[in-house]
Order: sequence, then structure tokens, then C-alpha cells
Amino acid sequence: MIECIVFDLDGTLVNSHNTIYKATVKTLEYLNLKSNLDKEKFYNLLGHHFQDIFNECEIDVPDVEHFINIYKGFYFDFIDESHLYDNAFTLFEELKKRKIKTGLLTTKGHDQAEKISNHFKFDKYLDVIEGRKNGIAIKPAPDQLLKICKEVNVEPKNTLMIGDTELDILCGKSAGAKTCAVSFGYRNVEELKTYKPDYMINNLLEILKII
Repeated sequence: MIECIVFDLDGTLVNSHNTIYKATVKTLEYLNLKSNLDKEKFYNLLGHHFQDIFNECEIDVPDVEHFINIYKGFYFDFIDESHLYDNAFTLFEELKKRKIKTGLLTTKGHDQAEKISNHFKFDKYLDVIEGRKNGIAIKPAPDQLLKICKEVNVEPKNTLMIGDTELDILCGKSAGAKTCAVSFGYRNVEELKTYKPDYMINNLLEILKII
């Protein structure tokens, strides 16, 4: 029985790849950091921490935390390029009616996660928001998902972790939760299937069939 649903942010609730890419490029330019950031490769790495993305893209960023602080300032310059995926509010309303707890779990900084969920006005539906914080391991580690489960007083086995990347699936499995991959995010469906999520959906409303 699913009593709690935890959502990833980018690629799951919000289609934000253009915003992220453009804010990243602008920040690199602002910091005079030379790069030729391949858009498709970048999209396939979304969900990872910036340090890991830069390592994979072979971009030398001496101070990643400073980069992130500047990036946060530019992010909302491009926020209109992002939008919620179809039926997000319909789903949230139905989950509320069914008294199912909801959480947001993202590798974005916690303050940024709060601002984005507030901007798109779905923060009022969330019982817990968990973004990246110092001292707590991020996805794919289970730490933050277990923290959410504890806060809403729901066992991990009765929790469904929903996301668009391998990080979400691995996080959910490590925590002992059920896992659901979305086909409309930033990873190839066949790639996602190799991580054996419990469920795969093509539309957010399909979650209602699972629970």
C-alpha cells in the first residue's frame, strides 16, 4: 500500500532542461570559464551534481560551490523556458483527496528547490521538500529519502520514489522503497529499464493506477 509519494524535480515534475542549460552557459561565461558545452551530453547528465557533470564534460571549474551560487542568480532569468509536465496539478489534487503524503527530493540546493516549487505553485501540495544540504549524502544515496519517510511517518516499503534518472531508481531501491521511472524526462527509456524500476509511466496521471 502506497502511503507516500516522493517526486524528483527536473525531468519529473518540471520540464526545465533549457533553463538549466542556458543558466549554466551564462554562468560559465560570466566566470570566464572556457567551455564548449555539448547540449545533448549535458541533458543526459542532468540530475547529477554539477561537479560530476563538469567532470564528465571535461570542464575545469575551480570552485563549484561559487559557480552554483552565481548560477542560482541567473536561473530565474530563464525560468519562462520551464514548465510543469501535463496533469501535475490534477495529480496533486487527487493525492491530496486520498490523503497520500508527498515529498520532493532533488539534487538541487534546498533553497533553490523551495523557490522553484513556490514559483510553479505546487509547494502547497508538498509535505516535505528535500534539496541538497551540507552533510547529507545526495541521490543515489538513500539518506534523504529515508529522512523524508521519517518526517511523514511512513515506512520506506510503503513509499514510491518517482524520477527520470538512474539516481532516483537507485535511491529508492537502496531505501527499500518502490520505484517508478518516467519516460518523458532526461534519460532514454531503454537505459532506465536496465535499472529495473518497479513501474514505468508515460504520464503523471498513470501514478493513480499504481496506488
